[in-house]
Amino acid sequence: MVFDVLLPWVRWFVAFHIMSVMAWMAGLFYLPRLFVYHCQVKVGSAESARFKIMERRLLKAIMVPAMCSSLLFGVLLVLTPGSVDWSAGWWHLKLFSVVMMFAFQGFCGRWCREFACDNNQHSEKFYRIANEVPTILMMIIVIMVVVRPF
Repeated sequence: MVFDVLLPWVRWFVAFHIMSVMAWMAGLFYLPRLFVYHCQVKVGSAESARFKIMERRLLKAIMVPAMCSSLLFGVLLVLTPGSVDWSAGWWHLKLFSVVMMFAFQGFCGRWCREFACDNNQHSEKFYRIANEVPTILMMIIVIMVVVRPF
């Protein structure tokens, strides 16, 4: 098969995928928390400016590259022969949860842009709740990959 060339590299793909996902998750856990704190400061203040810098740097320098490398190594793993049983139900729920994680990243990017323009539309409570979304998705993904319940 054409993808058999990937087999000798599979452990490297797994290692880099895990590292990428860890970095991405760290950002997904922290950015909404920064939004919570950003809601607590006055628009136009020095603290608000500092949060804008922190949020932008976290998103652009850590989260986006980590998300891209997670996707790259995840796709390489999926293309490696024998790594996925396409008929297994766990795989579909895991893939759906990963797509939701990408969507959450997109929402974080939008919220970051809104804060950058001093146009935040959400409350501190909203961001506290949003902060739990990546945790729930991560738990589903890990259980699907490790336990494979169905």
